[in-house]
Amino acid sequence: MPAETRQRIDKWLWFARIVRTRDFAAGLVEMGQIRINRAKVLKPGHDVAIGDVLTIALHGRVRVLKIMGLAGRRGPASAARDLYEEAAMPISDSPDDKK
Repeated sequence: MPAETRQRIDKWLWFARIVRTRDFAAGLVEMGQIRINRAKVLKPGHDVAIGDVLTIALHGRVRVLKIMGLAGRRGPASAARDLYEEAAMPISDSPDDKK
């Protein structure tokens, strides 16, 4: 049986331990808090693939993740970290930066 090349966004977010529950992942997608390759998605069943870039508004911050792998199940945190690469975000302008 060939390895899967695509996976539902809600499953991937849960497997990668970005969110605690798959229901929460589905809710984020339905609220428009997730973009895949800069395109807003509104359906939890939308597929993602290796190489896709996710922009996620979560807990008052924005995370940009590049998908590096897909999983067949939710595993330990160490395995979940191998599923993505986080883009370094520039530090926001703060009053201390203007000195």
